[in-house]
Amino acid sequence: MNRGPARIRRVALVGQPNAGKSTLFNAIVGYRAVASNFPGTTVEALRGRTSVGGEQVEVVDLPGTYSLLGGDVAERVTRGFLIAGEADAIVQVVDSSLLGRSLELTLELAELGVPTVLCLNMMDEAEHKGIQIDRGRLAALLDVPVVATVASRGQGLVDLLAAIPEARPVRRPPYTGDVERALSQIQEALPPRERSTVHRAAQLLSGVGTADPALREPVAQARRALAEGRGEDPAVILADERHAQAMRLFEAVATVGTARVGWRERADDLLMHPVVGYPLLVLMLLGLFASVYWAGSALEGLLSPLLEAASAEIGSALGPGSLAAVLRGAWDGLAAGVAIVLPYLIPFLFLLALLEDVGYMPRVGFLLDGLMHKVGLHGKSVIPFLLGYGCTVPAVLATRILDDERDRILTAALAVMIPCAGRTIVVMGLVARYVGPLAALLLYLGNVVVIALAGWALTRLVPGEGPGLILEIPPYRTPRLPNLLGKTWLRLKGFVVLAWPLLAASSALLALAEALGWAGGLNLGVRFLTWPLGLPPETGVPLVLGILRKELSLVMLEEALVGGVAALTHAQMIVFTVFVLFYVPCLATVGALGRELGWRRTGLVVLATTGLGLVLALLARAALGA
Repeated sequence: MNRGPARIRRVALVGQPNAGKSTLFNAIVGYRAVASNFPGTTVEALRGRTSVGGEQVEVVDLPGTYSLLGGDVAERVTRGFLIAGEADAIVQVVDSSLLGRSLELTLELAELGVPTVLCLNMMDEAEHKGIQIDRGRLAALLDVPVVATVASRGQGLVDLLAAIPEARPVRRPPYTGDVERALSQIQEALPPRERSTVHRAAQLLSGVGTADPALREPVAQARRALAEGRGEDPAVILADERHAQAMRLFEAVATVGTARVGWRERADDLLMHPVVGYPLLVLMLLGLFASVYWAGSALEGLLSPLLEAASAEIGSALGPGSLAAVLRGAWDGLAAGVAIVLPYLIPFLFLLALLEDVGYMPRVGFLLDGLMHKVGLHGKSVIPFLLGYGCTVPAVLATRILDDERDRILTAALAVMIPCAGRTIVVMGLVARYVGPLAALLLYLGNVVVIALAGWALTRLVPGEGPGLILEIPPYRTPRLPNLLGKTWLRLKGFVVLAWPLLAASSALLALAEALGWAGGLNLGVRFLTWPLGLPPETGVPLVLGILRKELSLVMLEEALVGGVAALTHAQMIVFTVFVLFYVPCLATVGALGRELGWRRTGLVVLATTGLGLVLALLARAALGA
């Protein structure tokens, strides 16, 4: 009797890195994840809800994985979720232009026995490479629904959602006789609850996972018999079997014609050239810097007069008194956030999203791999560093893609010194705005030099060999404005939801402290820091509040100084900014470091970066005569 498809409550999106899972996730559930044209950016399971077959289901975007036997933290998240049986159905998101390789993961998923839909994403890229795929033939061979999509354009999404209720376990093509005998031997020794699928047996045959004492002898016998018969490690044999089966499937369903050679291939000849690529990278970064500066200056010029007039009207209406001072302070904090932060933050985040979606950031990683190797770090360290220019928190989390604990610790310690969006606001809104864009650019370049030198020193203190980077270079893509705006908003949301209320509250408290005569005492408590730096006492509270959010240090500086930040000399502005670039990371980053490295190591990182910031700021003061 046919009972129809089982009810689905949770769907897991699974796929190899850069197959478009996060883009598909955003298209299905609404913009919740920063989806980049960059492999390795999803390091945690992201959750959302959508309607499937008239019912609400939870959709989980799992970190990209090449294999369920992978060893890094992100891959273990995916494996643990699937093995725990938390998914009622799997949507395997496949880069159609790399179908042969992707089918190896399909065969691993088949061993789980979970109902699956095969989503052939990036069909436009497959066609660009001259690859034609017979979806009906592939569906018949695997006995699962196969749907074609181009998630970045929203194509095929309705068909995908309609196919999920029809998900079925993948039909697993049999391996050769000796491998099947080894799997059966282990499977028969397993407890009854683990015999329903072949996945556990495949794990043990590959040497992954600890077997119960009662299983050690049967597993050892099966592995030994297979190894003696083939003369290779069973894990290699099983991987070869999956590869061979995947290639047979690919040859049965795909035809490969002539790839189209166009502007994208010619662009890579220049942008990834071992000599020409670096000057072009510098020009690209200069263009980014100049665009943010000029756009921010123009927006600030439009907004500042309007907000200043509104502040004057509000101040006149409120009149004197402590309560009025608090209300004026709250308004001034909000207004400063609009006039000082947003004009530079929005263009920066938008252009960063543009470079990511076009596909230029992985090419930057390719160019910088050699530098990482010379410093002594893993080439994958490039990925957290590049993410750090948007926000340091995902940069710290992205260190999970590194297999070695040494590499994770050193990369996280260096990533917190990358000038994130908040620090960029301080550089742009203080140094570029008053001292000049050239001085701000020199601060950025100096930051890169300091991080490189710090990395060189750390890798000598903690010896080890950082292997080169194997980075999948994704195709160039035409960015879509809705995606760019969605990503910009997702990153801007942290400022609007968290930093803006902090600005209002901090400004109100500062105004109250000044009205009650307490501000001098608060600044005196931080005088041990501001005095050696040659900064006015009033800069103490802004520096402390900058620990909450780096943008706060600039906005509160504007509020704390009589006459605003213009009351500082140019040398003092540079000293202040140098210290902000390196001292204690924001609280959100400290929390991420604590989870990833442990609190003792986090404390060492905080002390080291603050000490480095103090030393560099003192050197800047000495050099400028501040």
